[in-house]
Order: sequence, then structure tokens, then C-alpha cells
Amino acid sequence: MSRGSSIGRFAPALFLAILLSACAGYSGYGLKPGVATGADVIATMGTPAMRWRDADGSEQLAYPRGPSGPQTFMVFIAPDGRLRRIEQVLDMEHFARIEPGKSDRESVLRLLGPPVPQWTEYFRARNELVWEWQFCDSWNQLARFDVLFDASTGIVRTSYQRQALMGWNGVAPFCGH
Repeated sequence: MSRGSSIGRFAPALFLAILLSACAGYSGYGLKPGVATGADVIATMGTPAMRWRDADGSEQLAYPRGPSGPQTFMVFIAPDGRLRRIEQVLDMEHFARIEPGKSDRESVLRLLGPPVPQWTEYFRARNELVWEWQFCDSWNQLARFDVLFDASTGIVRTSYQRQALMGWNGVAPFCGH
């Protein structure tokens, strides 16, 4: 048997191993709460886009995976430096926590992470800043969620829209979960 055919036989297994390790880094899958440390999180998931330190020494790290990926993972580190939990926050449950007229930019950032920069818009006529995130809706289709900040009144409102995106075959793309 030639060496090339031997490698070819193991190529699918090698590809699967690489794919699974990439997914683990993407979502932090495999990091065990109470066991993994903040350093383990960063080694696995990379440098966070944002981080906050609370008065008790705990930390929150934001890992947005957009604009192509419809997830943002929030990582919560206990004061002892151990992983508490990882949450995927771009979902209706988290969106419902935004309180019209009460939530501000900082609370929205801590809840959802940073919006997609290319989709952030300021509308001068309405004096309104709009942040947008792509996510998988309850029908397993790509959708967008907007938070609109009125600079005059401080009122916050939200909007949800399913895109009219069509895949290469004319069918709306599904998220795959």
C-alpha cells in the first residue's frame, strides 16, 4: 500500500477532529464549569471582544460570532477565576430582558454583547442610534434583532425582523440547530 492511500484513508477522521476542535473553540463546548479557569476560556475561545469586572472580582466576557455567525457567547467567571457558565445570548429570552424606557447602552451591551459594527446606524432625522444582531429565531431561520436608542428622550425600543434572504437554491437559509 502506498503512503498516499494510507493518508487518504485517515483524512475523513482527521477532518472531523479538526472540525470538532474548531467548534469547541467557537462556543467553549467542553469547558467545564467549576473546573476550567479564565485562562482556559481565553486559550480555547480567544480574546473576548468585551470584558467587565464586577466589584466582587467576578468577570463577564463577550464573544460575538457575527456577522456571519448568529451567536454571541457570554462567559461568566467567578471571583476565584473558575468558569461559572457560558450562555448563548442572542435569543428571544435575552431580548425580552431589554426594558423599553429603562435599558441603556451599557446594560444592552452586558446583556447581548456588541452589535455588528457594519449594521450600526445613526438616523439624524429621528436622533436615533440603531444596533443590530443576527440570530436564529424560533423557526430556526436567520433573523435580525434591533435595539433603537432615542437620544432625545432616552427611550429604548426593540424590533425583530426575519430577513428575506434566499440561499443558492432559492430557499431561506436555516441556522442548523
